[in-house]
Amino acid sequence: MRDHRPGENAPHPPSAVWTGRATNRVQWLLALIGAACMALGIELAVDSAWTSGTAPLVMAVVGCIAAGLLVLFGTLAFVHVALKVDEKHLEVRCGHIGLPRRRIPLSHVVGATYTSHVTPRHWGGWGYRWRPEKGTAVVVRRGEGVVLEMWDGHTFTVTVDDAEAAVRVIKSRLGPTNPGTPAH
Repeated sequence: MRDHRPGENAPHPPSAVWTGRATNRVQWLLALIGAACMALGIELAVDSAWTSGTAPLVMAVVGCIAAGLLVLFGTLAFVHVALKVDEKHLEVRCGHIGLPRRRIPLSHVVGATYTSHVTPRHWGGWGYRWRPEKGTAVVVRRGEGVVLEMWDGHTFTVTVDDAEAAVRVIKSRLGPTNPGTPAH
């Protein structure tokens, strides 16, 4: 066996990592609404007279702050999705901190297809979704996506820009040697 210098025709070229992402700018509006709910809760806590009816006021303050946090962080978690495909894995990360995250070994994938029409309406909304008849999906916007057929019969769908390129890369990484059962 001989060593190959970079640029020569090596039997196994260096692996490239494919990355893609999809963004939903509408969810920033929902995040703003969540921040407004939190601000309302703080305003109620600071400027209200606590002399009459403290229980309803406490419930209003806690409710506004809790609803605001839920909406704010719930929407920021799914404002964008990033997809990374390397030689052995496919990784999906959501939001700015990358959570939730799913890492799928390519040995568990038997096929990948391009779909031009993924909608939140078909999956029950934005976010990380599961439907018994359809599988699992990460949906951040309407548009193109990748549908992975898993070795166990389930599907995993993710919305991503340039989904056709992602499917080509995934199919090239699966190759003819992938029998469709996980390698352990």
